[in-house]
Amino acid sequence: MAGGDIVELQRNSAKWVTVVEDIVKLERKIFPKHESLARSFDEELKKKNSGLLYIELDGSVAGYVMYSWPSSLYASITKLAVKDSCRRQGYGEALLTAAIQKCRTRNVGRISLHVDPLRTPAMNLYKKLGFKVDNLIQGYYSSDRNAYRLYLDFDAS
Repeated sequence: MAGGDIVELQRNSAKWVTVVEDIVKLERKIFPKHESLARSFDEELKKKNSGLLYIELDGSVAGYVMYSWPSSLYASITKLAVKDSCRRQGYGEALLTAAIQKCRTRNVGRISLHVDPLRTPAMNLYKKLGFKVDNLIQGYYSSDRNAYRLYLDFDAS
């Protein structure tokens, strides 16, 4: 990874507004409108069992990962995004690894996520970090776009 530190967004942080604004801009650029959390990002982050890590470069967000732990049994990676100009530099892997570690502190047994099978770089990253395909969900994103549900199990020890 070239530079930048992974930072956990704190709900009462002075940077909250600017970081959320940067993330919303990224959401709008990267994800189709119906997949974007741009309109509800602030509310998503205020949920009790959720967290967000981001990397800041040159004063703006280069990438972020959002995760949640809806139960004591599992956690979910709900969003992972890296600016186009910052891709293939290890930021996505660093963010995902950090989110996995955060989820592990909750003593969950499994982390799951959804990904478009056509997003090859994302699929490769998830597989590299040990995620396995659970199943294909028809029409997950839209009537003509499916998703793989992936999971990463932790040892019970």
